[in-house]
Amino acid sequence: MSYKYYWEDFCPGQVRETGGYSLSEAEIIEFAKKYDPQPFHIDLEQAQRSYFGGLIASGWQTASLYMRMISDLYLIEAASLGSPGVDELRWAKPVRPGDTLRLKSTVLETRASASRPDMGMVRSRSEVYNQHGELVMHMSGVGMFRRRSPGE
Repeated sequence: MSYKYYWEDFCPGQVRETGGYSLSEAEIIEFAKKYDPQPFHIDLEQAQRSYFGGLIASGWQTASLYMRMISDLYLIEAASLGSPGVDELRWAKPVRPGDTLRLKSTVLETRASASRPDMGMVRSRSEVYNQHGELVMHMSGVGMFRRRSPGE
């Protein structure tokens, strides 16, 4: 199978950005009822009385939206081999109904695998912003990608 992006297509300093995804109140409540049923995610009255002063999205929903945005941005077309994990994940600001999120992903480092000549590693930092340009989430981690030219 041929892909658009291989390990060789990533370089330190490279930035990819994507347009927004808007979250509705109904989406926030639906996700939270299924996966994170804390009162400030599912109940308008209790959320109003909470520390947050209103309904907010689960951080895990924000992380899921990040995954969708990065997939649409390039991952679906990449020779991805998955990820060994995330090094850091932080929710910097609550996401509220009506917020429109956008993604900025920056390649920090690339290296060829020492044990697998067909694979390379890409370390990146991703930032999710709301419509006001406020950082709502950031994470850093490593992706594994097939090499176009193994061993070179």
